[in-house]
Amino acid sequence: MREYLLVLFVAMATTFLLTGVARQIALRYGAVAKVRARDVHKVPIPYFGGISILGGLIAGFAVASSLPFLGDSLQVAHDARAILIGGVVICAVGVVDDLYELDAITKLAGEVLAVGVMVVQGIQLYWLPLPGGVVSPPPAQLAVLTAGILLVSCNAVNFVDGLDGLAAGVTAIGATAFFTYSYLLNVEQNLDRATTSTLITVALAGACLGFLPHNFFPARVFMGDSGALLIGLMLAASTISLTGQMDPNAVPYEVGGSSLLPALLPLVLPIAVLAIPALDLTLAYIRRTKAGRSPFAADKLHLHHRLMQRGHSHRRAVLLMYLWTALIAYGVVVLGLVLFWWTALIVLAVAVTAVLLTTGLPRRQRKPLAKV
Repeated sequence: MREYLLVLFVAMATTFLLTGVARQIALRYGAVAKVRARDVHKVPIPYFGGISILGGLIAGFAVASSLPFLGDSLQVAHDARAILIGGVVICAVGVVDDLYELDAITKLAGEVLAVGVMVVQGIQLYWLPLPGGVVSPPPAQLAVLTAGILLVSCNAVNFVDGLDGLAAGVTAIGATAFFTYSYLLNVEQNLDRATTSTLITVALAGACLGFLPHNFFPARVFMGDSGALLIGLMLAASTISLTGQMDPNAVPYEVGGSSLLPALLPLVLPIAVLAIPALDLTLAYIRRTKAGRSPFAADKLHLHHRLMQRGHSHRRAVLLMYLWTALIAYGVVVLGLVLFWWTALIVLAVAVTAVLLTTGLPRRQRKPLAKV
């Protein structure tokens, strides 16, 4: 655990320090988010936060490779290198988009290239945990499914990147939730604790946390597509890499028993971690296609926009999205690994609190009475 904490702090510190440099580079080359009708920021904000996040990930992986615990695993080294190469490609695509605003098809082609780079190096699903047991479809089908998951994750996080600190915070919460699951499962089943999924998630969480001080409301820099696509890819890759290193028989199946849910967590948890971004992506697709518009046509009807329309402030809307992400992601982990009546009661209490905070009218300051 100490080595994972070291990777976390190195990634966090590196990202924090590089973000100021990335901001200056963005200003120099004109990579700035202009104020548009659908945006909530009032002044132009520089992009390129994704470059600093990538730098934090590289620093975290470099430190891990030199440590005696994480650096001794050849499998972790190979997978981390393959995932990092894919991350560099997709970050480069995002940088070009931040500079020149690529059309949707060209950007999608770049995303497919990054995903393909990872899949051909062996980063893909190898088995699927289902209620009836573990199944292993043909590798070609699993490769296509892997590519689909990676692409959906990239664009889901990109869609939710609409408020200051939202994408970075949601991803940090999701990454720590998956790290918690992966690490505790390895400890419980006496498996190798040095895995690619735990390394990626802890480095990703550190990079996002290091970026947040610059990006939380009021933001001084945006991650842009270079960051949103990158962290979405990393988050999905961490869950996918788990099946390449974990014995599918490590968690026994007892249909109807208490071990069924832990066995299904590799399938359920990625969905839970990306639940809010995926829901936003799905609603946007339905909304736009139903109106006869392109699914990629931007609007101001995302979940975070709707929260602000209800009267929530910018900061409060972001914190509510954090709360829902933590509830879903950690709720699945807690109920899957520590299922007792009191844990279920805690999750239920948090869920009720989240509903009340979301639907309740936020407090507003009373206007002073006019002097007569």
